[in-house]
Amino acid sequence: MRGCFAHLMPVQRLRSRRWCALIMGMVLLVALSNVLAPKGWAKMPKPIASALSKAKLPPSAVSISVHAIGENKPRLQLNATTARNPASAIKLVTTWTALEVLGPTHVWPTEIYLLGKVEGDTLEGDLAIKGYGDPFLVIEQLWLLVGELRRTGLRKITGRLLLDDSYYAVNAPPPGAFDNRPHRLYNTRPNALLTNFYATRFHFSPGKKGVSVTAEPDLPNLEIISRVKSNNNNCSANAPKIRLSHEREAKVERSTFTGSLPRQCRRYSLSRSVMHPQAYTYGLFKRLWEQWGGTIKRGFARTQVPADAKPLLTWHSRPLGDIVRPLNKWSNNVMSRLLLFAIGASVHPPPVNRAQGVAVLKKHLTNVGLNTEGLVIDNGAGLSRDTRVTARFMTDLLRYAWRTPLMPEFVSSLSVVGTDGTARRRFRAKPEAGRMHVKTGRLKQVSAIAGYVHARSGKTLTVAVIANHKNVRRYGGKTLENAVLKWAHGL
Repeated sequence: MRGCFAHLMPVQRLRSRRWCALIMGMVLLVALSNVLAPKGWAKMPKPIASALSKAKLPPSAVSISVHAIGENKPRLQLNATTARNPASAIKLVTTWTALEVLGPTHVWPTEIYLLGKVEGDTLEGDLAIKGYGDPFLVIEQLWLLVGELRRTGLRKITGRLLLDDSYYAVNAPPPGAFDNRPHRLYNTRPNALLTNFYATRFHFSPGKKGVSVTAEPDLPNLEIISRVKSNNNNCSANAPKIRLSHEREAKVERSTFTGSLPRQCRRYSLSRSVMHPQAYTYGLFKRLWEQWGGTIKRGFARTQVPADAKPLLTWHSRPLGDIVRPLNKWSNNVMSRLLLFAIGASVHPPPVNRAQGVAVLKKHLTNVGLNTEGLVIDNGAGLSRDTRVTARFMTDLLRYAWRTPLMPEFVSSLSVVGTDGTARRRFRAKPEAGRMHVKTGRLKQVSAIAGYVHARSGKTLTVAVIANHKNVRRYGGKTLENAVLKWAHGL
């Protein structure tokens, strides 16, 4: 520092020492910032840099990739090769691989077996249902299946309902392992005989003395006890204070509700997965079978259908091209997890496990020329702390998908910004609405988005933004994502 003011007189040196030290410190900070700043940070567009600052997200916690279709060089990259947790945005990888490996017309069978002797309209024995992983065997589809069974002339079943879900070997943690919320629908475990997502929607009707609770579907083996009290509070988002406890017995399961609900909340409801999978499927079948005029005398059991048995009838699911739409638009976890098993089943014989699905998925992506370095697939849905992917891989996948004949099925499955799905509230009634097809992802300390932006210039750009930081909560991640999307739309 001597050279900085050696030419000055002694008094001037004393006065200038502070200023010189400040200048040298600033020079040092600039030098350090050039070394420590992420590659490409100096070229960040001002709206994106401003959004990072507003969201209080350090650049080191963020990955961005923007790459136009048909161009060799990306328009924007920040930490694009850093593997991060993308939450539900990883469903793009699972659904795209399923479309390419299985084909958009792929369907899943569900088989009905009569294990006994039929006399007239009566089955003297058991009826069995075998599932092969239909991700969308919802109540409407099951109602049609049961109706087809009734049209065979069968009406009475003297034995049990036997349930065969052996096609997949599911070794997943219990539903509450991820966040200690076992009854939330997003925690539903996959099953080769999944029916209606095992979902029950509870409706609460407050009255003068208390709150009555009804269930949809109304299952004969589910008992509901309401100890919820009504009050005169205003009906706001946080006003319902309802707690659920559930217990299982041999022939019936019981949901008990406690807490309070304002009388103004006259249409309050919540959806939960409370029943054991086989008990739920039995209760749903029994209710639908009764609606078609049938009876079943005994209970249910989990089993494997004999290898030499021949099905009475086979029900086929909706095609995969239709199934990926509700999956991606509304980010259905259990459907995506089932697709990972189905990908494995395209190569491996049953019982198929999750690891086999992961191996087939990664091998296929590598075979089509995508760099899977840093890609970690856990359950295929993103409900995981271990899943990893790079922003560059996401835009590379999106660009590859755009060039294939399956592009229409894939793009139409994504949420249309400002219109439908999980991005329906973004850019509503703004120029960007309807101009983006995206998949969102959100977990604690994770926020991500990836998809296609149809820019004002006529260009289509692939965009991926992944942020892993505590400040993504309270819309910090969304602030950054929207800034990148808006910037890309203006290109």
